[in-house]
Amino acid sequence: MKKLWNWCMNIYHKYKEIINYLIVGGLTTVLSLAVYYGSVLTFLDPQNEIQLQIANILSWTAGVIFSYFMNRIFVFESKEKNKIKEAGKFVSSRIITLLMDMAIMAIGVSVLKFNDKIMKLFSQVVITISNYIFSKLFVFTKKVNNENKEKIEEN
Repeated sequence: MKKLWNWCMNIYHKYKEIINYLIVGGLTTVLSLAVYYGSVLTFLDPQNEIQLQIANILSWTAGVIFSYFMNRIFVFESKEKNKIKEAGKFVSSRIITLLMDMAIMAIGVSVLKFNDKIMKLFSQVVITISNYIFSKLFVFTKKVNNENKEKIEEN
């Protein structure tokens, strides 16, 4: 049992960032879907294109707020002192994926007439992958100080 535990911990530490991102991404997706489904099942009509996008934006807003703090703390362990700048980059990258989400929903539901709940789930998968790439490349970039850079260049 101890060997299994040690093996699991080694795997976790090796892939910590991705595992934590999947956990946070999963929780963000659950929150986002709950807000979306709650909106369309109670007060918004997904067959109305404007109300569909309002539900989408409410869902996105809840997800972005939750996701920024969780990614900052648990996934990328950001040490950025300028949180306003970092949050701005985070929101900017999420606006890009919001537009992707809105396009997927508009085409899938309004044009192709697929079920809005299934399309929202599909869209979340595409968006989660895109969000990780944007976060990793543009938002939570780890700064390499000169000493570490020199060590890297020596090897």
